Amino acid sequence: MEQQKKFGLLSDLIALAFADNTLKNEEYDFILRMAKRMDVSEKEVEHLLEHPVPSPPIPNEMDRIIHFHKMVLLMNVDYEVHESEVQLLREFGIKLGIRPGAVDRILNRTQELEDRVIPAQELMGIFKTYYN
Repeated sequence: MEQQKKFGLLSDLIALAFADNTLKNEEYDFILRMAKRMDVSEKEVEHLLEHPVPSPPIPNEMDRIIHFHKMVLLMNVDYEVHESEVQLLREFGIKLGIRPGAVDRILNRTQELEDRVIPAQELMGIFKTYYN
């Protein structure tokens, strides 16, 4: 993954984490884990906290779904979902070209699950329903 895409995803995650005006430890730890997987240093994450970058357009549908899924995981990492987070996630969904019905179904389903993590196969099934 090229640097602009990595920084764009991390910036989107940071924006979502701050949607409720608080960056919780669980959210920060999740962002750092994502950064580590992408070979982005904690120092670079700290810089993005102060200087976020816009995420570039994501032409590949699967990459957009993965980007969105990471955002859903972040939103649920602290087991608290604020309306401001839901609204921002919906806006990101639209930006990514994800249909509002799919976004709502995913958000509703994650709230039904004890660990708030929608299995990948189920997630793909939701997208197939809305895109076929």
